[in-house]
Amino acid sequence: MALAPVFERRALRADALARQSPTARAPLEFAAGLYRAQQSMAIAIEAAAARRGLVGRLDQDLDGFAGATEVLLRFAADHAPPALSEAARNSAVEDLRVRLGAWWSDGGSGGDDYLARALLRPYAEVLRALDLAPARPPAAAGACAFCGGLPWIAWRVASGSNEGAQRFLGCALCGKEWSAGRIRCPSCAEEQPDKLASFQSERHPTVRIETCANCRAYVKSIDLTLDARAIPEVDDLLSLSMDLWAAEEGYARIEPGLAGL
Repeated sequence: MALAPVFERRALRADALARQSPTARAPLEFAAGLYRAQQSMAIAIEAAAARRGLVGRLDQDLDGFAGATEVLLRFAADHAPPALSEAARNSAVEDLRVRLGAWWSDGGSGGDDYLARALLRPYAEVLRALDLAPARPPAAAGACAFCGGLPWIAWRVASGSNEGAQRFLGCALCGKEWSAGRIRCPSCAEEQPDKLASFQSERHPTVRIETCANCRAYVKSIDLTLDARAIPEVDDLLSLSMDLWAAEEGYARIEPGLAGL
């Protein structure tokens, strides 16, 4: 499956929301550009897969697409927030290999290194499209069963039963989606309802902050039963004020979204 249309669909959603939402325009415009840089990388990685094959080991596969990282690094250097921009400018080729290799083999998250996650997402998505398991540490409880990445967004869809909406989680690295119980913390597996509170804002009626009192983690959930056009990881950027509120209340997001929150 060619992934270019997948990244373009995300970019187009970010473009559309940026035109409609002046207060969230900056992160949405950044997201659209990031998706298009990742699209360029995905095309190069798919070409490498067709030319020489991929094995799922970054240390062996990276030579086939290392040059494609320049597109994303250049975009981040020119358009990212200051800290990320500086990191992109300071990424020498050999240092970047070490950095990406360590992040990949250590099971890193976007909270550890946003730039590494952004650079390796196209690679992970290509591996998933090829059904080629990546050589990474075993997935922790609640993480993606394919690549071990952490969930960065949740969403609810109509279940077709009398049990209410069904919840899904989305992997921040390979994009895999999986069903998850509505009364269960994705981080620590807590299932006691009195420890799993959710919070909403009148300003963002389709969004919910789902928290866990046991581990103090949260995931943001988008209600697709109210707006089926939403792409959860993109629409997430419309409600960054809710992430700031959650942080002030002492909760930590399981995995940062595209804005690094």
